[in-house]
Amino acid sequence: MIPTLEQKTQCFILCCWLTKLYLPISLVRVDERTGNTFLLAGEENIIEIYPNGKWRYVV
Repeated sequence: MIPTLEQKTQCFILCCWLTKLYLPISLVRVDERTGNTFLLAGEENIIEIYPNGKWRYVV
């Protein structure tokens, strides 16, 4: 599954923010069931990006 343009843009912005905090981006994955993109930064920071570009920090 290919991410939407909004997801790609938001993913780039979030990756820039996270690397400014010296957090490595360990994983970027698209959930084929929901179409959401997941970022794993560092060891425990998970961010979910919805197809419309909005995102949330998963606790």
